Amino acid sequence: MLTLFALKQSRAYRIAWLLELLGVAYQAETLERDPNSKLAPESLRRIHPLGKSPLIQDGEQIIAESGAICEYLLAKFDAHDSYQIASDHADYWAYRQWLHYAEGSLMPLLVMTLIFRKIDATPKPFFAKPIAQKLTDGVRQSFLSPQIKLHLDYVEQQLNGKTWLVGDKITAADVMMSFPLQAASSRAPIADYPNIAAYVARIAAEPHYQQAENKLGKLTIL
Repeated sequence: MLTLFALKQSRAYRIAWLLELLGVAYQAETLERDPNSKLAPESLRRIHPLGKSPLIQDGEQIIAESGAICEYLLAKFDAHDSYQIASDHADYWAYRQWLHYAEGSLMPLLVMTLIFRKIDATPKPFFAKPIAQKLTDGVRQSFLSPQIKLHLDYVEQQLNGKTWLVGDKITAADVMMSFPLQAASSRAPIADYPNIAAYVARIAAEPHYQQAENKLGKLTIL
């Protein structure tokens, strides 16, 4: 049976969602974060040298990276393109864009936000605090906050009048975009992004997504 190695409160939720959508039988091995680093436990390196989550193991095949995992699962289990857009369809390249945009553009900004929050929270000598704060505030004001606003404004506009990102059905584009938008909406003012808020709420209410949460635990991104 296929195994999903899933770090709690991580990108692994979208892989579990896709597995549920595809009706694939799988075992979810949930992992606690290291209490100090908050990263995946060292034990995951026994499965893959990078020790990251999500990972899937299907027989002898071990695959890392959310995008690659999605492509593998779709190629093997989605013969009728139920959760893909066919290459001759007018929406194909929009679909492909979202698949890459999730990790290529949006997620790095959110990870940077998390890192800066950790920097702010790290204990420092009293004389270093104002220097560190000035540095992080400067990067936020000059780069990070404007970039996040640019990207969330873009996604908000793209979702206008839509239920799902591409066409009239859930696709792997929605699967890939689910986690970064869940993370972003947990911090961004909901009133500023009603389309994103409604989209995230639809994902949370989707029956297959709820089945994934039943296996991995409730996603509560802080």
